Amino acid sequence: MIRLRAAQAGIRTEIGCHTFRATGITVCLKNGGRLEIAQRMANHESARTTGLYDRRDDEVCAVRWSEF
Repeated sequence: MIRLRAAQAGIRTEIGCHTFRATGITVCLKNGGRLEIAQRMANHESARTTGLYDRRDDEVCAVRWSEF
């Protein structure tokens, strides 16, 4: 359902339910939340699993974006 709606909206990036989980965890951590809080929010047994969803290092900064 999510992929269908994304395609209908013209979103070309591959997206799925885990995209929302990764976004929630990343936003929590970016705003000063602790990994343990994000872990509970995601209902993960291990903080290591939660860390796999942390996308803070995946961002392209505005300065580098202008190079494209």
